[in-house]
Order: sequence, then structure tokens, then C-alpha cells
Amino acid sequence: MPRTSNNINLQVSVTHSLGEVPAADWDALGDKSYPFTRHCFLHGLEIHDCLEPFGWHPVYFQLHRSQQLVAAIPCYIKTNSYGELVFDHAWVNAYQRSGLDYYPKLVSAIPYTPATGERFLINLDLVAESDEQAALRKLLCRVIEEFCIEQKLSSWHILFPDKEVLEQLESLDVMARNDVQFHWQNQDYSDFDDFLSHLSSRKRKNIIKERRSAAAQNLDISMQAGDQISAAEWRRIHQLYAGIYDRKYGTATLTPGFFEHMGEYMPQQVLATISREQDEIVAASLFFSSDTHLYGRVWGCDQYFRHLHFECCYYQGIDYCIREKLQCFDPGAQGEHKLARGFLPSLTWSGHWIAELQFREAIEQFLRQERRYIQSYRNDLLEHTPYKAAE
Repeated sequence: MPRTSNNINLQVSVTHSLGEVPAADWDALGDKSYPFTRHCFLHGLEIHDCLEPFGWHPVYFQLHRSQQLVAAIPCYIKTNSYGELVFDHAWVNAYQRSGLDYYPKLVSAIPYTPATGERFLINLDLVAESDEQAALRKLLCRVIEEFCIEQKLSSWHILFPDKEVLEQLESLDVMARNDVQFHWQNQDYSDFDDFLSHLSSRKRKNIIKERRSAAAQNLDISMQAGDQISAAEWRRIHQLYAGIYDRKYGTATLTPGFFEHMGEYMPQQVLATISREQDEIVAASLFFSSDTHLYGRVWGCDQYFRHLHFECCYYQGIDYCIREKLQCFDPGAQGEHKLARGFLPSLTWSGHWIAELQFREAIEQFLRQERRYIQSYRNDLLEHTPYKAAE
């Protein structure tokens, strides 16, 4: 039920489905070009059965002023850590050894999507002052902590937020954590050859070799926007993606309906690099774009083609960023092999609030040690940069 906050004229409300929130009101919040917090993306996960089978139970916290939605944050009650890509299994084990329950917990994240971006969504047309925006974030944070205590949730975790926002929450006992991903930065390259010219000779020759190898297999490879992909093609792309999980990892989290939904409702922000052999789709990689970033999401292939994964998941994306003048290409979590292909180690962030004081102090000590290790690891990687400036 809605309740009045300590802030004048603000009401707090909670809903468990974005179907109860008008899309126009939700999409007025935050960075309108960041794809993963748009109404159609988050609601699409709900209505196309991507959430509850894997333990993501939505809780959307909202702030209204005079019946206008001014801020919100998407959260999920979790009974596992599946699909988060910020690993807390050691914490789970510590709770179990102490006879306490770590689950359920609350997570502010984009399911299955380790892509940095806004988590506290604010209508900047209604709240222009940075101090007021910070106050709204802190209010939402306090509301969430109260919710966790009321619902007997062990903790709250905010995954892949912007560093600057996370720093604002330190006074509310939200502890910062680091990890490393590999991102490609566009240095105003004129074309792919210009990018290659900035690499060391050995790395440049290797990429040329891999691209030639992929091109020599008589495949038609192209990147297509969502509105250029038919329903039947989406189903085939999903089949290839799901096949990877069937063979290696278990169960694919995203459904065929969700793929088609994205093609229909985000036609210019969802893209796929599609490889065809004699008009049959044999491999595909899925991307999302914002005004500044390209995000690599999933890959599927049911045959072996030499170096095709690198071509579809990395080089086609770099080509696209250069052509569209995007600043950054985030191809997804993990993967030191990306370093040799021009992707540099970048710090990612998460924030963690722990209800039990005893565990909060222990985890804070763990995080201090881990941050030193992560920074050292990143520095070691940067000593092996593929770019000429380090030669």
C-alpha cells in the first residue's frame, strides 16, 4: 500500500509487476537510451516467462509526487544467486555454517545482464537538481532497507550501478565491491583498419588472420536491426542460443517469446549478427545498443566454424561501434581472451547491504581485501595491453 515518506509530498509504493505501471510513466525515468531498464525490456522478462522459473520475483519501488512518478528502482527477491554474475557463494556458506538463512535476499539488478547502468531511475525533467536526485536515491535506499527488515530478507545487493551513485550510499551502510570486465573504447577510429593500426604488430596480425579465417568459410555474415528480423528468424536465433545451454550449461533463461518481443518493441535497439550458409541461419549473436554503448548479450551456433565466434561477437561489434560512432562496446562478463582483441580491463561495481551486523563487519573486511586483489589483477592485465602505446 502507498505510504507517505519523510520527504514532503512524496509517496512510496511497491508493485510486483510493471504491468501495473504505465509504460510512458516508467520510460520517462532515467537514461531513455539505456535498453535494460526500459519498460518493454523488464516487463518482457515478466510476461515471457524468463523470471520466476529461475527465482527472480519482481519488486518495483516507486516514488510519486502529486501522483507523478518521479523515481523508481527495479528489484527482485531471490532464493538463489543464479543469473546475477556477482558471486556471493562464500557468503551463503558462511551463513549456513552459522545456522542462519542467507536466502531470501533482495537484488537490484537486470536479470542475466551484467551491464553497468542506472539502477535508481529518476525523471530528470521533474527533478533537475543533483542534490535532490541524491536525496531521492537515499530515500529509496532507506525504504529498501526497511523492506528487507520487515520481510526478513538477509541483505540487499545493487549490481552493476554507476560508481558515482554507489559512493553516495556509503553513509547508508552499502558496501562497495569490484570486479573486472573487458570493454572496448572507441578512440574516434575512422574504420576497422584504423583501429588495427593502433595495435601491436602481433595482435594486429592475429585479428586479421581470424577475420580472414571466418570470411573464408563461405558464410554470409551481417548485422541486422530487430525490425529486419522475421518471427521465424527470431525463433531460429533462439534455437541456436538455447542449444548452447542444452549442450553445456543447463537451461536457457530467455524464451523464444522474449526474443520476438524485443524485435517488436525495441526494433532499433536490439541487433543480431547473423551468419547464413546457403540462406540457412547457422550462427547468431545478440546485441543491444544505447546512444553511447553497444552491449553483447548471447551467442548461438550448432556447428563448428573456425573463428566465427570472434567475428560475430567481437569484430562485427567493433565495426558497428566505429560506423555508428558509439563510445564503448561491452561484450559481456569475463573472458581474458578479449584482451588480445582490443578489449581492456574495466572495473565494475556492486553495492551490498547486510542486515546482520556481525556479518556486515565480516563481509566488509572481506571486501577490503578483495578490492586490493582486483585492483592488482587489473594492473597486471594492463601491463599486457595490445595497444602500441605500451610497447
